[in-house]
Amino acid sequence: MSQGLETKNLTLSYGASTIIRELNLTIPQGKISVLVGSNGCGKSTLLRSLARLLKPQTGAILLDGKEISKQPTKELAKQLAILPQSPEAPEGLTVIQLVKQGRYPYQTWLKQWSKEDEEKVQWALEVTQMSDLAHRSVDSLSGGQRQRAWIAMTLAQDTDILLLDEPTTYLDLTHQIEILDLLFDLNEKEGRTIVMVLHDLNLACRYAHHIIAIRNQTVYAEGKPEDIVTEQMVREVFDLHCQITEDPIFGTPLCIAHGKGRNLLLSAS
Repeated sequence: MSQGLETKNLTLSYGASTIIRELNLTIPQGKISVLVGSNGCGKSTLLRSLARLLKPQTGAILLDGKEISKQPTKELAKQLAILPQSPEAPEGLTVIQLVKQGRYPYQTWLKQWSKEDEEKVQWALEVTQMSDLAHRSVDSLSGGQRQRAWIAMTLAQDTDILLLDEPTTYLDLTHQIEILDLLFDLNEKEGRTIVMVLHDLNLACRYAHHIIAIRNQTVYAEGKPEDIVTEQMVREVFDLHCQITEDPIFGTPLCIAHGKGRNLLLSAS
């Protein structure tokens, strides 16, 4: 039986600095999980480790009960894909060449480019609205267009698990919603497990089935947004005073921050 992605006593460090300590975490299968927390709390570090981009100091990361550190790279790449922060493409690489890189795990000496590979690439370009830019060089695109090109490459990899570090970076509000709606549809229609780092807590509440709040090198709280996103949680995780109300459209928690400047104006009035 599939056991999904989990950590066992995971400790992550950069040099002498411990970022995550003895973490036991299970990622809900077939759900959208969002990692939230203040800058530098370890969200991106944890996501990178889940993709085997960062070696644990101690502990292990398991996929279906097997340590990912012991799995062949190509086999692991057929099961999970990651979009890191601010990826860079070689100069002159076109969008379609970049997206085709997502099919690399499926290529062997005996099995070269196939009709299925082509279909996956074209689908990824279409759903990210990059088809018309397929033959443009990646370095000639706007920040938002580049981000969508990288997301297309990740989707072309066609994995059951998607790990995305701030996938809405550089996108305007319209394209942020389009990308998050796309990921939501992938989860709803195909049951893909999605783990994201998002900075916008309100968008996290709107799209996540499961929120994981990171603080002090471990998980401060995790669960459904409506269960864990409270004024106390926001204060202790983000050092921010706020009011939590209900989103009038989606019924999810809506965080209204108490801006210091605005508070001063109110107190003086």
